[in-house]
Amino acid sequence: MLSVGVGPLSLSIGHLLLVLAFVVALIVGALTGRKEKTPVAGTLADIFLVAMVSARLGIVVRYFGEYQGDWLGMIDIRDGGFDMVTGLVVALAFTGYLMWKRAAMRRALGSAVAAGLITWGGISGLIALMNLQTQGLPEVALTDLNERPVDLASLAGDKPTVVNLWATWCPPCIREMPVLEEAQQRYPNVNFVFANQGEHPETIRKFLMEQNLNLSHVLSDRQNRFGRVVGSHGLPTTLFYNAQGHLVDTHMGELSRASLARSLERFDASFLNSSPSEEFTSRLALPLPNA
Repeated sequence: MLSVGVGPLSLSIGHLLLVLAFVVALIVGALTGRKEKTPVAGTLADIFLVAMVSARLGIVVRYFGEYQGDWLGMIDIRDGGFDMVTGLVVALAFTGYLMWKRAAMRRALGSAVAAGLITWGGISGLIALMNLQTQGLPEVALTDLNERPVDLASLAGDKPTVVNLWATWCPPCIREMPVLEEAQQRYPNVNFVFANQGEHPETIRKFLMEQNLNLSHVLSDRQNRFGRVVGSHGLPTTLFYNAQGHLVDTHMGELSRASLARSLERFDASFLNSSPSEEFTSRLALPLPNA
C-alpha cells in the first residue's frame, strides 16, 4: 500500500508514518512527563520542526544544481524533497543539546524521542522489506493510444522502469510532465511509462497535443487497475522498478527535478549515463527558420 484515502484526501504512507511517530512520542512524553511533572509536548514540537527544516535544507544542498535558478522551488515542499538522514542527525543533536541544558526533562524527553524513532524506523523497515520481496511489475491490462494491448513486463525488458500514474484533470500531474519528459530524453537506458488512469485514449491524445508533450510509452488504464494493485489512492504516483523488477522507491505527489534525481539514484548507475535520445538530438539539430 502506497497511500491511504481519507475522504477526498489521499495521504502517503511515508507522511502518515511521520505523523504516527510524532503522536507516539507525544503520548509517551505526556505519560512520562506527568509522573515527573515535566511537560515536553512543546519541546517535541520544536524538535520535529527542526528535523523537517533540516531535512529540507539537506535535500536542497545535495541537489542544488537541480534547484538552481528556481528559488521558489527550494521552499516548495510539495515535491516531497526531504533528506531524512540529515533531518535525523540534526534532530538527535538538538535533542542531546536540550537534554544537556534541561536536566529535569531528560527522562521524559529521551523516552518520547526513543519511542517515536522506534515507531518510525520499525514500520519503515517493515514496509521496505515488503517492497523488496515484490517480484516483477504488476500484471494489469494496459493499452496504447490505439487501444492495442501492451505487456508491461515485455516493454520493460531488462532495464529499470519508472511508471507514472496520472490523469489529464490532475494539476500536479500536468506540472510534473515537463520534468518527466526531460528525464525520458536524458536517460535512454531507463524506461519511462505513463499509465493514464481512467481516461479514454482520445482524451489523452488531445491533452498531449495541447500541452506540446513529446512522450514515449503513454498507455491507458481505463479501469484504474494499476493504482488499485499497487495501493495508490492519489495522483500523481510514481513507482521505480529496478532492472530485476523489484520496487525500489515510490513517490506520491508532484515530482521536481531534485526529487526525481534522488529516486533515480536507486537504480544501478550504469543505467543513468546521461545522453539525449537520437530523436531529441535530431530536433535540436533542425535548422532555424529564416527571419
